Parts: sequence; structure tokens; C-alpha cells
Amino acid sequence: MTQTVDTTSHSTVGQSTRRQDGFDKVTGRTRYAGDLSIGGLLHARLVLSPYAHARIAAIDISAATQVPGVKAVYTSETLGVADPASNARTHAPLAYKEVLWAGQPVAIVLAESEAAAEDGAGAVDVEYEELPVVMDPVAAMQPGGPLARTLVKETSSEIAGGGAHAAVSESDVAEVEQEQLSENVSDKAHIHGGDIEAGWREAEVVIERTYTTSIVHQSYIEPHTITAQPGAGGQQLTVWASSQGMMGVRSSVAETLDIAERQVRVESVPIGGAFGGKFGLLEPLAAAAAYRSRRAVRLALTRTDDLLAGNPAPQSSFTLKLGAKCDGTLVAMQSKIVFDTGAYAGAGVFLAGLILGSTYRCPNYDFRCYEVMTNKAGVGAYRAPCAPQATFALESAVDELCQKLAMDPVAFRLKNGLKEGDSTIDHRKWPRIAIMECLEEVQKHPLWTDRAAQKTAPEELKGWKIGVGLSVGGWPGGTEPAAAACRLEKDGSISVVVGTVDLTGSDTSMSLIAAQVLGMPVDAVQTAHDNTDTMPYSGGTGGSKTTYAMGAAVLAAAQDARSQILAIAAEMLEASPNDLDIERDKVVVRGAPGKDVTLKKIAEASMRFAGKYAPIYGRGRSALSTTSPMYAAHVARVAVDPETGEVRVLDYLATQDVGFAINPAEVEGQIIGGVTQGLGWALYEGYAYDENGQLLTSTLMDYALPHSPEVPNITPVLVEIPSPLGPFGAKGVGEPPVVPVGAAIANAVFDAVGARVAELPITPERLFKAMH
Repeated sequence: MTQTVDTTSHSTVGQSTRRQDGFDKVTGRTRYAGDLSIGGLLHARLVLSPYAHARIAAIDISAATQVPGVKAVYTSETLGVADPASNARTHAPLAYKEVLWAGQPVAIVLAESEAAAEDGAGAVDVEYEELPVVMDPVAAMQPGGPLARTLVKETSSEIAGGGAHAAVSESDVAEVEQEQLSENVSDKAHIHGGDIEAGWREAEVVIERTYTTSIVHQSYIEPHTITAQPGAGGQQLTVWASSQGMMGVRSSVAETLDIAERQVRVESVPIGGAFGGKFGLLEPLAAAAAYRSRRAVRLALTRTDDLLAGNPAPQSSFTLKLGAKCDGTLVAMQSKIVFDTGAYAGAGVFLAGLILGSTYRCPNYDFRCYEVMTNKAGVGAYRAPCAPQATFALESAVDELCQKLAMDPVAFRLKNGLKEGDSTIDHRKWPRIAIMECLEEVQKHPLWTDRAAQKTAPEELKGWKIGVGLSVGGWPGGTEPAAAACRLEKDGSISVVVGTVDLTGSDTSMSLIAAQVLGMPVDAVQTAHDNTDTMPYSGGTGGSKTTYAMGAAVLAAAQDARSQILAIAAEMLEASPNDLDIERDKVVVRGAPGKDVTLKKIAEASMRFAGKYAPIYGRGRSALSTTSPMYAAHVARVAVDPETGEVRVLDYLATQDVGFAINPAEVEGQIIGGVTQGLGWALYEGYAYDENGQLLTSTLMDYALPHSPEVPNITPVLVEIPSPLGPFGAKGVGEPPVVPVGAAIANAVFDAVGARVAELPITPERLFKAMH
């Protein structure tokens, strides 16, 4: 590597600056003139590799440092991270000696304006030596072929998002066997039970097919955006991150820079969408640049940057074989599952095997799971990671099996669907789950009961074929310890303090839980966020566990605050706490009209000089060790143009077990949003590469997303089978709605035209080919 120049000024470190009030659009917070700068905010731009696989022979930054406004240029060797050669993407955010995909960051340019940073990035000259490109994950498994990495270090795989989604360990469900495989295989698992050969001998009807899905981006509105500010005199580093996990960001930044976690403070900021793609990716890079330059740094990806250098959902392949008796009893399931994990281990392929075996009872099953590295962007979590892929394969195969058995699709699922007390694939017992109840709601709905009468196309689609399809899917749920606080304010309102990030209305649910416990109106309860220095512990916001886990902590904190309020009120009113209730803004004595004290008066008595009472500060903690699995049953009605293969979804039904709907309108919104994203999986979205590893869908002109007119009427039906552990019986909601969609639409397409498409998305070209 050649020179690195840092022209940032250190002259203002430790000096005082004049403070002026202002509102910072980057952080969404009121700040002072000196807050974001020791010399002013610098804008960062990334230098991305144009090659999918190559050695870095040299990097010449001399021309970039001469660009007006450019203050610093860093490479992997000069950024100052603890281990620039690490296999962990967050710990080595810039390519070290070898680029692994087209779009991998190679250098970072800091400048006084975005335009100058862009010009500086264009002036960095990198000399590459091209290497063989590995694109096909199935071919990449074979020994002796080219490697996706030539500088091989030991790799390890865990579910993207730091395990923040599903509470399952690979060691609980799988064993690893010795096979002759390429070093590209970064993880493998063998999940099996019963006697698969005996199952095939018992089976009277057998179907087998290979199903594939594409790489899919989370498509959040706001791309990755991070601002990092070093403290004066080497003090604390502050990060404002568009992230789902503040504690996780703190840990990854501290580990990358090899500093104590207490030296990193992460501030809570609103997020413009995440869906699993923002559990921590580029925060250590921005933080390292700020730490190295001693200047505040803002890194905001463009949409193309995000598509190239983000962490999308993995491509998958399922070769799936099902066997059943003639009466519809499922007796054998076998699958080879291959997930393309891109340049980094972390697709969590064993979770796909777990989900594949978590809908139907089957005494004999055998799933071999492989995670394979290729020269594509490293993957991450996306709403119910691994579940849309596994469910598309399973439910498409089940529909084909029902066709061969001449059996009603609902009847087959009612006969074989898992119930409470059945054995799980990891050798436990299923708790109360609601596959049957969701299917029963489907049986009542006219979209299913009147499907034969709905075969006539609308007048504007005359000549199109109509089909109705069914699919079932679920999510195992997640758990994580959490803590919360409830504080009575001087005006008599309540502040709920949490460490989660507000996504899709989770703050409103926390406020509703506290208000219900306290007996107060919800508009008197506000959910607030603090930074990682002082907030109660919380894991990442995702995996349909926020209300389930954090809600339990909020409930406990509200109960503690209520007890403290009633204890003070009892002394003031000379009554037993057992005779008191909170009614809106006051504490009343049951059976004694007019005998009451306001919450404001209680607050004033506990927050003043020489006050008699301790302040009201309720504390709550939760550490749920058991999940509450969630299931859904979907029905899609589609129209297919037999001349072009175009598919339009006309109507959609989504029944889902939510446990207890704390905020019904928001729960329905979650379901509608999840189904809409599922439409993208089913019909539109997917990365496309050429043979050299160049991404062909690097803009929204090429990467197709469903538009508003393409989203049909979606009818959510809430099934409430309460969880014994969730607050008021609530379960998670966000993950399941996306899971069954791909298969529901594929099955509806088959019902319409008799052609089975086993690859998502179902584009007109693929369907036309299948029809002809």
C-alpha cells in the first residue's frame, strides 16, 4: 500500500467553543455549535471495488488528497482498527489485500462537503489483480474448485443480526458430519429423526422438486446513515446510528477499535425502516474514521451503495422430497438446503432446516443444510430470516402433494399440522400454537369457501386466468433479557424508559402496556429512549420479540411504579394500599367518593427539597427463556395473463395468531406491510449478476419493487391464542406476515394456469416458460 495522508486539524482539541442553539438534521436533536465538531463535520464517501474478486496490489491516494476540501483518506492498513484482516465484516470494514465482491469498500474519503468527498473517492487509484470469481453456490461446494477467499482464515457462522431473531441454537437441532467439501462451505448441519428409508418404504405418494429463491434487499426507505463524533481530549466517542441495536453497535465499535465499551456512547435516533438489515454494519467504519481523524464524520450511503454494499437476504436452493400415505398422512421429508452466504459466513442455514420441520408432524425427516461463500455481498437478516425461503419450498411441495393425492389443501394441513404437545424438531414439546385456528378462519372466509365462483376474471382482465392458493407459515419467536423503568413526572405523567428502538409503533405498545397496568390514559404515558450510557439493557429491536420481551419488562416496571404510588397515596389518604386504585390522574379510595389525591401532588411530594417520600421510579426486568411461536395461514387470489405470463394479485387474506393484540390497528398494519413485502419476494424482487460478479440491479430502475397500484386489498384476520408469558398474552407480530406469501401466490398461479414455477420471483418470463 502507498501513502496515507491525514490533513485534519487537531488544533481545536480541548479548546472551548462558543455555543449557539440549533437543530441538527442529522441527529434530529437540538445541539450547540461546537457539538458535532472538533474542526467541523466531515462527510465520508466510500471507494468501492469494481471487481468481484481480486488482489489489491496497490492503492495510490495522492491525487485524492489534492482534491480541494478532502481532509483524509484511509485504507484498511491506516484506518486504525484492531484487526484489519478479521473475517468479521464489522471488525474489518475495509478490504484487506483482497476484495471479495463488487461493491466492497476499499477506502474511505473524508471531506468538508459531500461533493468534495465524491470527487476524492473518484481520484483514489487502486491497482487490482483479478482472481477467479465464484458465483454458483452449488458448484462452489465441490472440492478442487476456485475459492471465494484466497486468504482463508477460520470462519464461523451465526444468524445474521447477532442472533437477535430466533431463539435457537444450531447445537440443539443438528449434528455435523465429515464430508468432502470445498473450503467455500462455511457451515453445515444434518438435522434428522426417525428412519428416513423406512419412511420412503411406507410412502405411497412421493413428490420431489428443487425450489430456489433470489437475493432480496430489505428496501428500507432510509439507507445506512451514521454520524460519529470523537470527544475532546480523547474522551468518549459518540455514535448516532440508524441501527436496530444500540447495545450491539456499542460492542462492535468498541471491539473494532479495541477500546472499552464505556468509551463508546450510542444515541437513539429515529430509523427510516430496517427489517433486519440494520443490526450493525458500517457503524465501526464511520466510528473508526472519526476516531482516527479526531473529527466528526457522517457516512450516508446512496441507494446504489446500499444495494452494492448492504447485507441482503440470502439466495437459497431446496431440493425437497415429500412422501405420504394415500389417506394424506405425511410420513417422510428429505431435503438438501444450500444458502449462498456471500463473502461472509452468517446465513444461519440450520434455521432454514429447523423451519422446514416446524409446520407438520412427520416421523421421518432428513435435512442436510449447507452455507456456501461466494463473491457476492455478505448477507444479513430480513424479516423472518430463512423462513420465506423454507416456506416457499415446503408449501409449494405440499400443494403439489395435495394435487397428487386429490386431497383438499386445508384438509391435508388440518390432518398433519402441528399441535400443542407434539414433539419439536429439537426434541422438546410444542406449546399452544394456532395452526389449526388460523386454518379454521380460512375455512370460514368467502375468499376460500367461494373460490370456485371467483374463477371469472374482472371485465378489465378479460381472457386472464384466475386462481386461488393457500399457504401456512410461522416463526419460532425469539427471547432476550430486557429491562425498563417507569418514572412519575412532576406533572403527573409517566415516562417509560427503554433501550429498544422505536420501529413500527413499538413505543406505542410500550405506552399502552404501562397505561393499562397503571390505570392511566395512554396520552399520559410517554415512552422515552436514552443513550447506551444510561438506558436499561435491551437487545436488538427485531425478531418479533420487542413487545414479547421488552413489553414484559415494561409491565413489571409499571407494576413496581404502581406499588410505589399506592404506598405514598395510602399514607396521604390514611388508607390501606389494597383499598386504592389509580383512576386517570389521581388515586382514589374504593367506596369513598371524593377521597383522593392527584398523581401530580404525589410527584411534587416526592421531588422537592426536604421531601418526605422517595421519587417514583419503577424498575422492571424480564428474561423469558421460552418462546411463543407464531403461525399464519394466507390465501391469495391472482389473475394470470396466459399470453404474457404477467401475474396480478387481486385479493389477499391473512389470518394470524397474535396472542393478544395490544394495539389492534398497528398489528393489522404490520400484517399488511409484511404481506406487501412478501409480494416483492413472490413477483418482483431479486439481485441479478453477470458471470463476472457485476450486480445488474444496482439502482431502483433495475431492482424491481411492488408499487402501490400493485398491492391488492389485504384482509388481516387476528386470531388470539394468548401466550402464557407475553404481556397480557401478546405474541410477536412482525415476522409471520411475510412468511407464507411466496407459496400462496405460487400455488394460486398453479391453480390458474396449471404451471408450477419453482423459482422466486415469479417473473412473466419464468411463468411463460413454465406454461409453454
